[in-house]
Amino acid sequence: MVLIAANLDDNEAVEALLSAPFGVVSHGTEADPIFNYTYRRALELFEMDRDSFIRLPSCLSAESVNQEKRGKALHEVSQQGYVQHYSGIRIASSGRRFWIRDTTIWNLVTPDGEFHGQAALIGSAVDV
Repeated sequence: MVLIAANLDDNEAVEALLSAPFGVVSHGTEADPIFNYTYRRALELFEMDRDSFIRLPSCLSAESVNQEKRGKALHEVSQQGYVQHYSGIRIASSGRRFWIRDTTIWNLVTPDGEFHGQAALIGSAVDV
């Protein structure tokens, strides 16, 4: 998968990723994992600023009725290393509900195998 053009300098590459049309989020390894990284598109989807988002427990990105499906997907990722083509309903800070689609979720692991959390690339999103 090519995310950005290969001929960009470092500053251009960072800007291209941060303003990409897809969302990227990650959460840490806390007992109730907290978001710790995001791209602009995800901030737009969740209608939050970066400082608020990176303090949000990731479970609050989905309504309680959707927690079981979310939990199963994250468990599958923890076992397999990644999941592709995930879709699910999420909720913005305003209460607006939206589908995330074509989402890839993966474990964040160091070369030494140390687990640091999970990340997701949200391929597309549409309002419910």
